[in-house]
Amino acid sequence: MSCSAEKPNFRSPLKELQSPSWTDVWLKNKKALNHVLFNMHLHSRSNKQTLSPQLRKSLDFTLHSLVSDPTSTLSDEILLCILSKLPNSQRNSNSLVSKRWLNLQGRLVRSIKVLDWDFLLSGRLVIRFPNLIHVDLVNGSLISPQNSGIFCSHKLLSCHLDCNADPKDWFFKERSVLSSDEIDKGLRILASGCPNLRRLLVVNASELGLLSVAEECPTLQVLELHRCNDQVLRGIAACQNLQILRLIGNVDGFYKSSVTDIGLTILAQGCKRLVKLELSGCEGSYEGVKAIAQCCQMLEELILRDHRMEGGWLSALSYCENLKTLRFLSCKSIDHCGWFDEDVVSCRTLERLHFEKCQLRNKESLRTLFLLCQEVREVIFQNCWGLDNEMFSLSSGLRKVKSLCLESCSLLTTEGLESALISCKEIQSLKVISCSNIKDSEISPALSALFSTLIDFQWRPDTKSLLSAGLAGTGMRKRGNRYFKKTCDWKSLPGA
Repeated sequence: MSCSAEKPNFRSPLKELQSPSWTDVWLKNKKALNHVLFNMHLHSRSNKQTLSPQLRKSLDFTLHSLVSDPTSTLSDEILLCILSKLPNSQRNSNSLVSKRWLNLQGRLVRSIKVLDWDFLLSGRLVIRFPNLIHVDLVNGSLISPQNSGIFCSHKLLSCHLDCNADPKDWFFKERSVLSSDEIDKGLRILASGCPNLRRLLVVNASELGLLSVAEECPTLQVLELHRCNDQVLRGIAACQNLQILRLIGNVDGFYKSSVTDIGLTILAQGCKRLVKLELSGCEGSYEGVKAIAQCCQMLEELILRDHRMEGGWLSALSYCENLKTLRFLSCKSIDHCGWFDEDVVSCRTLERLHFEKCQLRNKESLRTLFLLCQEVREVIFQNCWGLDNEMFSLSSGLRKVKSLCLESCSLLTTEGLESALISCKEIQSLKVISCSNIKDSEISPALSALFSTLIDFQWRPDTKSLLSAGLAGTGMRKRGNRYFKKTCDWKSLPGA
């Protein structure tokens, strides 16, 4: 009786550690396989005459058939350089070529407007577009139906409205805009994924969310903040490299928030490198504007849109040491208070003064403003209400004006224009557009002589008369009975 020992059935661990076969490597590495096949093709060209037709056809490889994507042999840097030279209209089609092109095209995108907040919270935004420098989050922060059929547009924002909601209190409801916690969560994801962010537009952010952006994005230079308040401005103060800031507090029909002297003081102490500041629907007084003027010594442009400032704030502008441009947009009033001449100190660096869609009805405030701006070189009035001859005569003190633009100022007459222009000895440019009470027939010889010395002169005070003069002799704008007279004998026409 014999017995034999059975061999143990086990797999050698060495076989498991063995490297994969060359076949597996070739199948997984497409480039290596194509390279080998292409070399075989080159080597077989010398012996191709001795092969049979069937075998010759099977070995007839071409580079186009071996490589499905010719750009796969290019590096990412070279392909990025090529894609960057293509026009922007081809970006969407380029992204459909392959996943590689999709990723590379995303690296070329620098600016984006987010409409879906979940796209940001999921992290897909920063993965898809890692090199963003300009991000607009305003529309993505609003909770509104996309196909409601009612679209509300404002100069500061636009959105769809719910047809079942009351338009008076639509935006005041908490459900109409994302909460501050959701906004802060998105800001943290954006700041961590896009550290080179330079421009940001956001609504309803809190102090903590802006602090995360200030810490992760030191290159942030432009910030537009909707629905801000004094507490939020603590986070903005941490952005030490901020140069352009737009604060939007109150927007009629949409939302209300309060920015007072406290917030303006916090802002002035933190953002000392501001070059341009816009205060839209913000409150405040003399103290807040004075703090900005003294701390932000690099400030060159100040814009006030529909401001709610207290009386007396205007004189604080005299503390601005580098202010060059002052703009008033959609303001119901300039200032509610006036001062005596000896109390007003001129801002010597101010060069440009712009009014657009403002109500200029307070004579004392406008007179004080002109005394503050005695050094201006450029003055623009566009669609301003209340600018009659008496109000415009106050500008005669601006003797250093070189450029004057009047557009859609219907109360101003030729006499009022002439009385102010005669005192402007240095004027070189004049534009009068759509001012219906300024007539060509009322121009005096002195005013005509002044026009002849101007370098830049645009004179279109009455566009209706200009249109009529341009159509003269063309037969247009005439009634049809001029051509088809009632006395015409239709029976005399051929074929009647």
